[in-house]
Amino acid sequence: MPETAPLTNSAHPNNAALLEQRTPPSRTPPPRDGSLLGGLVRTARPKQWVKNILVIAAPAAAGQLFTTHALTRLALVFALFTACAAAIYLINDARDAEADRAHPTKRHRPVAAGQVPVPLAYAVGVTLGALALSAAVWLTPPLVPALLTAYLGMQLAYCVSLKHVLVVDLVVVTTGFLMRAMVGGLALGIPLSRWFLITTGFGALFMVAAKRYSEAVQMAGKAGATRALLTEYTPGYLRFVWQLAAGVAVLGYCLWALEEGGAHTGLLPWRQLSVVAFILAVLRYAVFADRGTAGEPEEVVLGDRALALVGLVWLAMYGLAVAHW
Repeated sequence: MPETAPLTNSAHPNNAALLEQRTPPSRTPPPRDGSLLGGLVRTARPKQWVKNILVIAAPAAAGQLFTTHALTRLALVFALFTACAAAIYLINDARDAEADRAHPTKRHRPVAAGQVPVPLAYAVGVTLGALALSAAVWLTPPLVPALLTAYLGMQLAYCVSLKHVLVVDLVVVTTGFLMRAMVGGLALGIPLSRWFLITTGFGALFMVAAKRYSEAVQMAGKAGATRALLTEYTPGYLRFVWQLAAGVAVLGYCLWALEEGGAHTGLLPWRQLSVVAFILAVLRYAVFADRGTAGEPEEVVLGDRALALVGLVWLAMYGLAVAHW
């Protein structure tokens, strides 16, 4: 009678691997690490605050940036917009905590990981939003709290349902960037050029669609690994969107630069010449979009020396135009 082969140590890894395959993903949050305050700060996404620098866009374009009144008011508006954005992040993470625990990377977010209790995240988010609106009512012109209220309402609707609606999700994210660019002008009473709004809006759509396209390319064959809505978009459609948006942004900027005609009071027509730098910047950014590597806009710009250099040249040329040099 043949003897039963003993179970060797080499068999254990195979059994362990088989058991791991049959075991469903754990929804238990990873161990807590860090303080409660640190978790709240992380949930507020400090890396995303750089986007709020867009509040200086309209005053800078109008040449009304470097005054004590303007800098003080813009610093206040930056803080108010940052508080509103942080409030949305806190509420969003509290709402999505259960789903995030089943995600391979989002499960490490402080709320999903249990570092920040869900009720506390809701409470801090609501409090931040309410304080920001109250401060805006007392300290800024009426249009600023109106815009912040619209921003909060739109973002809450996005968290609840709009992020699951095709095309609308792109519009909401783009509008968030546009609102940032508008609020500085509203705070200082600066009339907003229609070409400024068109260029900013479609420029933002270009970057948002490029990021979505890159995510769709990278998740090919990995359905459900990232945004669920991406499975309903096709890469071809997202490519069409960012290409269309880039074209409209360039056209809008050209019309904006030529708005005053051929007249100029400086050494050279810097405003008109800045069109060249703007188009080069769009073309360079499109390289990363086409490769499917266009992630966060600030990371793309700061991570590529050529693009950063072109951006600095554009800023210098537009600055010279504003200063009438």
